[in-house]
Amino acid sequence: MARTKEVKGIQEQIIESAGQIYNYLSDKGEVSISKMRKDLSLNDNFTEMGLGWLSREDKLEYTQKAKSVTVKLR
Repeated sequence: MARTKEVKGIQEQIIESAGQIYNYLSDKGEVSISKMRKDLSLNDNFTEMGLGWLSREDKLEYTQKAKSVTVKLR
């Protein structure tokens, strides 16, 4: 039972992170993932899981620029 609560808590954190990322990109437009990570102060794992969640829902567009990757809403 405790395991189910733990998993649900993590999933809720992923969804919350995805929401923060979505709102941030809605305001800022295209930004590098590293800048977004700094501005949002999200845990690296939840940043990546939130990006994955939004990617799976086909909400994001990525671009490779020199040494960084930028992301924006579709």
